[in-house]
Amino acid sequence: MKLVVQRVTKAQVEVEGKIVGKINKGFMVLCGITHEDTEKEADILARKLCNLRVFEDENEKMNLSIKDVGGELLIISQFTLYADTVSSGNRPSFIAAARPEKAEPLYEYFLKKCEEYEVHVEKGIFGADMQVSLVNDGPVTIILEK
Repeated sequence: MKLVVQRVTKAQVEVEGKIVGKINKGFMVLCGITHEDTEKEADILARKLCNLRVFEDENEKMNLSIKDVGGELLIISQFTLYADTVSSGNRPSFIAAARPEKAEPLYEYFLKKCEEYEVHVEKGIFGADMQVSLVNDGPVTIILEK
């Protein structure tokens, strides 16, 4: 699994002109799943994400987690995180991305694991054409992989 985590002051995702997920302060997360991923990787990354200390404390040090600041998660499935842009030409290959029948249940499992950390979770619609907008705070962008 691969996560691109952006600390945001707000973010939302639209499908067919309707907002399907919206958060204020928190993380907008792009979530990519590959063939080898299992619930074990989802468990590890949910723990890491929900405990990641990149929010500022009273001393302006990145020392607080999303739970500490009452933040929210907007998690979007993103198969293009596993694009192979090196092997050939200019057209990416997505062979490394898990097929939807494997990726969607693992994505849903990951969402539930994050909720177990008592963090409010919003999401996009798996496989849909989505428009994501956000205000990156900092900017802080971190890649988590397992």
